[in-house]
Amino acid sequence: MKIKETKKNIIQAGQVAVEELIKVAKEPIVDSDDDISADRLKNAAATKKLAIFDAFEILNRIEEEKNMLEDKPKKEVKKEKPFKGFAEGRSK
Repeated sequence: MKIKETKKNIIQAGQVAVEELIKVAKEPIVDSDDDISADRLKNAAATKKLAIFDAFEILNRIEEEKNMLEDKPKKEVKKEKPFKGFAEGRSK
C-alpha cells in the first residue's frame, strides 16, 4: 500500500530529525568566553530544552506509528490520581 510506504518514509525522516536535535542538544549552551548576559543564557538554555523535549516527543510518536503499522496494541498510559488533602476531597 502507498500509505504504509509513506508512513515508513515519515518515520525515517523523523529518526533523522531526532539525530539532528541530539546534535543541537550536545552543543555547548554558549561558546564565548566573554561575560554572558542572563537573558542570552536563558534563551540558549530554553533552546536546548526545547530540542530535547521535541526529540522525545518525536521518538514517542515514531514508536506509536511503528506499532500501528505492525498492528501491535497501543500501550496504555496509567494516569495517577492527583493527591487531594482531606478538605479538597470532601469539598464539592
